Amino acid sequence: MKTLVIVAHPNIEQSVINKAWAEEMEKHDVTVHRLYEEYPNEQINVESEQELLLAYDRIVFQFPLYWYSTPSLLKKWMDEVLTYGWAYGTGGDNLRGKQLLIALSAAGPDTSYVAGGYNNYTMSELLRPLQATSNLIGTRYITPFTVHGVRFLSAEQVQESAERYAQYVLNEDL
Repeated sequence: MKTLVIVAHPNIEQSVINKAWAEEMEKHDVTVHRLYEEYPNEQINVESEQELLLAYDRIVFQFPLYWYSTPSLLKKWMDEVLTYGWAYGTGGDNLRGKQLLIALSAAGPDTSYVAGGYNNYTMSELLRPLQATSNLIGTRYITPFTVHGVRFLSAEQVQESAERYAQYVLNEDL
């Protein structure tokens, strides 16, 4: 299965986990597309991005949770690339049948993402807009790969998570 990993981290060089994940994925037969490196001025080449999406079966959005959402450039990318008539609506079936997988890192521990916990909502609830987007564009939403408490992980735990991430993303049976 041809896989595209879209990495959206505004400061990947300062990242611990997203950097390790991207580097691990680059060791495999996938394409790693780093949005903030590709578009430092946030001027997205929509046609190029749409052509890129057409070439893959599984699309992964990899990002750190920012204010209970995606980093701003990934949101802008979705707004500009996933257009009416191309990704949804009349004639907008170009992504239909592809898979969408979210790979997410969160600073807080998993216990903070429960009803009544520190953040009051589960991760599944917070990711609902991305799941709704997947439904709208006709992709099959794959259970997200999520790692919590990233600020507290040792270097060994970060590397283990990168290896688990690669195994998950590359699993043909998802």
